[in-house]
Amino acid sequence: MANRLANETSPYLLQHKDNPVDWYPWGEEAFQRARREDKPILLSVGYSSCHWCHVMERESFEDEETARIMNEHFVNVKVDREERPDIDSIYMSALQAMTRSGGWPMTVFLTPEGVPFYAGTYFPPEPRGGMPSFRQVLLTLADAYRNRREEVLRSAESVRRFLEASTDAGMSRGALREELLDGAAAALLGELDRRFGGFGEAPKFPQPMSLEVLLRHHRRTGDAEALSGVELTLRAMARGGIYDQLGGGFHRYAVDWRWLVPHFEKMLYDNALLSRLYLEAYQVTGNGFYRRIAEETLDYVTREMRSPEGGFYSAEDADSEGEEGKFYVWTPRELREVLGEEDASLAAAYWGVTERGNFEGRNILHVPREPEEVAREFGLPVEELGRRIHSVRRRLLEARARRVRPGRDEKVLAAWNGLMLRSFAFAARVLRREDYLDVARGNAAFLLEKLLTGEGRLLRSYRDGRARVGGYLEDYAMVADGLLALYEATFEARWLHAAVSLTEAMNELFWDGEREAFFDVPADHEELVTRPRDVYDNATPSGTSVAVDVLLRLGLLLGREDYRRRAEAALEGLSGLVERAPAAFGRLLGALDFHLGRPREVVIVGRPGAPDTRALVDALYSVYLPNRVIAGGAGDGEEAALIPLLEGRTMLDGRATAYVCEGYVCKSPTTEPAELVRQLREG
Repeated sequence: MANRLANETSPYLLQHKDNPVDWYPWGEEAFQRARREDKPILLSVGYSSCHWCHVMERESFEDEETARIMNEHFVNVKVDREERPDIDSIYMSALQAMTRSGGWPMTVFLTPEGVPFYAGTYFPPEPRGGMPSFRQVLLTLADAYRNRREEVLRSAESVRRFLEASTDAGMSRGALREELLDGAAAALLGELDRRFGGFGEAPKFPQPMSLEVLLRHHRRTGDAEALSGVELTLRAMARGGIYDQLGGGFHRYAVDWRWLVPHFEKMLYDNALLSRLYLEAYQVTGNGFYRRIAEETLDYVTREMRSPEGGFYSAEDADSEGEEGKFYVWTPRELREVLGEEDASLAAAYWGVTERGNFEGRNILHVPREPEEVAREFGLPVEELGRRIHSVRRRLLEARARRVRPGRDEKVLAAWNGLMLRSFAFAARVLRREDYLDVARGNAAFLLEKLLTGEGRLLRSYRDGRARVGGYLEDYAMVADGLLALYEATFEARWLHAAVSLTEAMNELFWDGEREAFFDVPADHEELVTRPRDVYDNATPSGTSVAVDVLLRLGLLLGREDYRRRAEAALEGLSGLVERAPAAFGRLLGALDFHLGRPREVVIVGRPGAPDTRALVDALYSVYLPNRVIAGGAGDGEEAALIPLLEGRTMLDGRATAYVCEGYVCKSPTTEPAELVRQLREG
């Protein structure tokens, strides 16, 4: 018989609906029962593509005896961390404070008031490697709650005080100086792996926000070492197993230091952030390799991660048929069966496929050798090798499509969709792909139609026709950011109006005027142990970082001094933390670079879709210029009411015209794309 999770929309919660555990979703019903029966709460937090979450379910939550102990002694609550980042953030902070480590599945034991007193991650079904079994943990804590209550409550109170204090941690205001940017770049370069790229040792995560800091540093200072570090990392990742060599798109992280063996789950946010980073590298270098990787990644998202309604799905699992990575790996025999001897031999040389294998007797495809070397071995011109590999890739991808695919988490999350919307809008112009612009418009329309309430409140999660869970700071900020990018790519005012409306709501709901800071949940949110405020970038940029960036850009575009002042106050409040831990503030450092730099205001006046207008837009997007805002229109005066930059801007001699300005002071207007590029690259 299904438990209460059967009524949820989260795929992760639905995976547990047939467990013998009497699961509750997070909510007042569970806490009322805990208070009524004087039982502690067992909170289990995970997500659908989490490998060890699946393992713990198989070993413990599907086990009748373990479930009996859980049901007898605890009120059991299951949470999808992607749907409820507020709960995940609070209790992850508690877990890290108690154990100095973190991860998922997260297992936290709470008082009936929701205060944690014990926490861990994965627990095995039998004692192993110094870890107690999950049943031992359950029985020990049940006994402690029943017979040593004062000790439990003392532990809970100390954790509660820590959580409350951590809300204001690091609020040391300081001056905003360019030295913060230089220091951050120096610290990141000091952590760079000079052989394989990336930062630190295994496991290796892509860290796109940190790489953007280095790319911006190169743009600002001309530092060749910073660009070299970015390029080293991007090439190594794209040639490694962390990149899906057949289908495009990046896996979550690599378990080794050379990007070969990935944890095979694919997350929407990674591919949103990395596709844009590769496009920016293409703008800087003109290297078509980076363009190809960005294009393959976005094509993967269009093909595999887009719903019929226009939303983007959240993730694909690491496992299929009960095995991690099975969908992605190959043997030489499998290559021969699909390709025949000759092409299989070429594919094996190109992607490093051997009889021994590199992953449990099979092969993760990667590119261990330079294409020129493989071409020489087979007596082929490099161009011919490229054509052959393109054909081979298509045939292998068709064959792989007949395998059992990993599970897909088909919930649509507002924040992650905002990240991907931003990337598609940007890519549409950099790559001159109108189909990408159609994808971006469809996604924006979906978000505004399905996830925005009549009262202007944004909802976070959508699946099977149901939108639920009030939006968080990151949802408002990232969707506004994506809509702003779409306006800049299309000059269609509806997207700008929507971005401004969300920004106004964001300011009203999440800004604390006394602390001059954003919180992650609105002021009218349900009462939790503390009001969460996570200012650090994790796998995605923090809500605060994106909110500050959006305020700065809209402030410049719309002439909104109130937006600029609010962003500056938030930056000043975090400057001390940024100085101490720059790697945790990549997106905020980008906002600081914008604030301290000389952002360009670029206006293009011309007939929408006309060849001369398109030529200027193409020229604009050919230049890497992170510190800029873009406005455009037909020069009829209607848009100037919203965008002061457009006031008085007209076409010259009836031709599309570009204006490049700084501080609202403009260079000579031009109708020539080459002159526009020259002006953009000056200074």
